[in-house]
Amino acid sequence: MSVLAQFALKAGMNKLRHQAPANDGWLEWLMAGVCNYWLVSGFVLYGIGAMLWLRVLSEWDVSKAYPLVGLGFILTSAIGWWAGEQIGVLRMAGILLIAAGVFCVGRS
Repeated sequence: MSVLAQFALKAGMNKLRHQAPANDGWLEWLMAGVCNYWLVSGFVLYGIGAMLWLRVLSEWDVSKAYPLVGLGFILTSAIGWWAGEQIGVLRMAGILLIAAGVFCVGRS
């Protein structure tokens, strides 16, 4: 859910940047954000994700559950690459290290 929320928030901020020029006041910017479908969707997705996360925490040890948050880095990078974002060698190496860590935690 957090991966989807990130992309929804990014789309919302891109749209907001074009909707509310920088010289508008903070109230106009806030109102444009509240009426922005993508921003609202991103926050709703975060809320759903938080509820799901609470469910996970109720059933798993934190030491096993929390490292799985690393899957978000992997999914976010994969979707970002698919959407045309540049993934350099150093970033790819970091993602692979995260994936290896998630694998190790999952096997323990």
